[in-house]
Amino acid sequence: MSDPQAQGIPRLRGRIPALLSRWDRRLLHAVATREWPGAEPVLPRLSRSANHGLLWFGAAAGIAALGRDPRARRAAVRGVASLAVASAVINTVGKHSVRRARPVLDAIPVIRRLKRQPFTTSFPSGHAASAAAFATGVALESKTWGAAVAPVAAAVGLSRVYTGVHYPSDVLAGAALGVGAAFAVRGVVPTKSQLPPPGRPQADAPALPGGDGLVVVVNQEAGSSGSAATLVRDALPLAEIVECPPGELAAELEKAAGRGRALGVLGGDGTINGAATVAAEHGVPLAVFPGGTLNHFAYDLGVESVHDTCRALARGEAIRVDLGRFTPGPVIGRTDGGDVLRAETGYFLNTLSLGVYPELVRIREAWSPRIGDWPAGVLAAARVLRGEHPLEAEVEGRRRPMWMLFAGNSIYQRMGPPAHRIDLADGLLDVRVVHAGRLPGLRLLAAALAGPLSRSPVHAAQQLRRVRIGGLAPGTPLAYDGEVTAAPRRLVIDKAVEALTVYRPQTLL
Repeated sequence: MSDPQAQGIPRLRGRIPALLSRWDRRLLHAVATREWPGAEPVLPRLSRSANHGLLWFGAAAGIAALGRDPRARRAAVRGVASLAVASAVINTVGKHSVRRARPVLDAIPVIRRLKRQPFTTSFPSGHAASAAAFATGVALESKTWGAAVAPVAAAVGLSRVYTGVHYPSDVLAGAALGVGAAFAVRGVVPTKSQLPPPGRPQADAPALPGGDGLVVVVNQEAGSSGSAATLVRDALPLAEIVECPPGELAAELEKAAGRGRALGVLGGDGTINGAATVAAEHGVPLAVFPGGTLNHFAYDLGVESVHDTCRALARGEAIRVDLGRFTPGPVIGRTDGGDVLRAETGYFLNTLSLGVYPELVRIREAWSPRIGDWPAGVLAAARVLRGEHPLEAEVEGRRRPMWMLFAGNSIYQRMGPPAHRIDLADGLLDVRVVHAGRLPGLRLLAAALAGPLSRSPVHAAQQLRRVRIGGLAPGTPLAYDGEVTAAPRRLVIDKAVEALTVYRPQTLL
């Protein structure tokens, strides 16, 4: 005998699609017959603007341009990546799994209908998937921008029902797929908040609410010094702000470190390098305000805006970080007889390098005042990658030709973008050598994509505490934190472990 309960299962399975279909048609009819004030001139245009993701590509460009900080740029990139994944899933799997006819347009007023009706299957909604994926991806990286994008994404989903090209369940299914795509991207590429906080040791630093006791030295020629300095003044009304040209930075930093409870600096990596050296020598904590074209140390530290530093100052939150060190230090002048005078020791927060990179920096700095930073960087890269003469040097007593020697202050996950350090107090140098040979550009690219530990005919990487370099030709350029000096014939690179105290909020928003 057959089981009556088992006989009822197919009937139940048949009723569920029928119920959903009736619910879809009723809700579509309700949307079609309802008056939506102001919707007629807006929603159809909004629906068309989202074709092929054009609306979201434009939104991503706007977020990156208006945000002007790494968090906004990451949000824009994550939104586009999430959209790409959602579109790929919809077009390869979604549209072929359920072949559902589009709604009949009899109930839809003519003024609402799209001029060109889509001919693909109705389930699921690709527009809703793209909208939800983009909005969710943006929100996972920046809640502020996510809140701004979410209403637009919801309006795009509504527009697909309003214009009669999708049933409500098509839109809901598409939105669910879009949200899932954004979380799938996050699973592969974690958001900033998911990454381990940089720097391990917490440090004691005075709380300076309102900037009371803080002296901030501003590099007037830093990329965003004007607007950033205004933000600092508004956020820290009790702080002393000193603006000066690059030639006076060293003297002003020395004065500021001697009269404040903490030293603040606003500028790029080169400016911050000088402030870090002074702060470590005077034993005062450093407050970093990113304001240069490149702000690698600040971003690895977890400080992406003036407000991040202000929060840490108000609460007295700080960590200790390592300083890279090279001995003897950079050229500081010449004697009357023409002999080179060097600092006893030089420091670097990010990287030190020999070979093609110092030459690239030199050419870029020469051209950037005339054509801008990025075009100058492209021109410099084209010049140095012609590969006329590789560097000859002794590394730990072994002489070898190479295109570049790179020493990072702490371990980089990669050597090129996206370069990131998750621990600024690990006591290690990330030493990498790009061997000489044909096609230097490809060799450098291979090294940039390699992990922190690798050995190949092209590239070698080791984690060391000290490295000795000798046999350098006179005048060989050495770059450290974007600054270029003449290298000595022999030098030792090591670390001053946990030598610097830097303000950093314990929680990153």
